[in-house]
Amino acid sequence: MPSTCCVDIYRMLQGPYGGLDKDKPLIRLPFTHFAVGTVLLALTGLLACLALSLLYHFEESTYTHCHVPNYLPSISASISLVPERYIWRCCIGLHSAPRYLVALAYFSFYWGRFARRRLELLLSGLALLCGLAENTGLLLLTYVASTETYSVHKNGFIVFIASSQLHMLITCWLWQVIKRHCIHPEEVTSYRWKLRIFMFNISCCIAAAYFFIRHNKYCESGIYTLFALCEYMVVLSNMAFHMTAFLDFGSKEVMVATRPEDKRY
Repeated sequence: MPSTCCVDIYRMLQGPYGGLDKDKPLIRLPFTHFAVGTVLLALTGLLACLALSLLYHFEESTYTHCHVPNYLPSISASISLVPERYIWRCCIGLHSAPRYLVALAYFSFYWGRFARRRLELLLSGLALLCGLAENTGLLLLTYVASTETYSVHKNGFIVFIASSQLHMLITCWLWQVIKRHCIHPEEVTSYRWKLRIFMFNISCCIAAAYFFIRHNKYCESGIYTLFALCEYMVVLSNMAFHMTAFLDFGSKEVMVATRPEDKRY
């Protein structure tokens, strides 16, 4: 009886973190949920900002410098209004940290797959830099609105678009190599979706640039609306491209746990 009481007291003193419980992961999340949640943050922010701009700030958000009819707000115009800018900043701020983590996860994945291929290892490093630059450019254009410091917002947009295109191009190249020596059918599916989305994204970027230049040169009615529509497609296809991580890491988990060397027995 006394020995039983001693064991009970010892367990009480240990608390919820005693024994083997301290070795369990603090957080354990399927990567599929992690990927979906990250993309949904940006998608929700975008849709909310566009909806609020159309419903409550239509005149301000669709204004053009040459006063021609326009029926859709550009993303830059939408996220520069209030409360849209705060919704967008909150969603992108929360979504940015996981994006940095995913960029590092891809680099680790490529490092394992291309351990003896120097060119692909160099491209993996460049893909990492492009992924980090893309996310940083997005943060810059998010937190510096076009109505605040236009030059900074513009440069953030250029960094975002340029690094995004280069990142998608390099990623498609790397996955083409992976496809040749694929182990799982999901890898072929992932490559095909990446390539399709990248081609669609490039097409939308070219169309958006064309309509933007034409609008500024001729100030025709409705042309800026077409630019805004293409801009939406560019951003949505960018989200879709990053969503393919769902296929690449579907069996993986995101965990916060004690390192084996730090465990105490």
